[in-house]
Amino acid sequence: MMEKKAIVKSETGIHARPALSVVKEASKFKSEVLIVKGGNEYNAKSIVAIMCMAAVKNDEITIKTTGVDEEAAAIAMVKLIEEGLA
Repeated sequence: MMEKKAIVKSETGIHARPALSVVKEASKFKSEVLIVKGGNEYNAKSIVAIMCMAAVKNDEITIKTTGVDEEAAAIAMVKLIEEGLA
């Protein structure tokens, strides 16, 4: 298992369109990808879960990955959260 911290940098947080980007990126990996916010875990491959997370700008989240490509998944998810969401 791998864990990495990330800060939501997007001005609008993670609403519908960015949530779709999160799901698409997480789905590229075989590993389980979870996002932890406020003590709750959200499946990064579920659009409903990511939207329910209601992450806003400057929220600190933790990316937890488990599986054969966990390191690549964690790195890609942090990069997306911190740099790739519009």
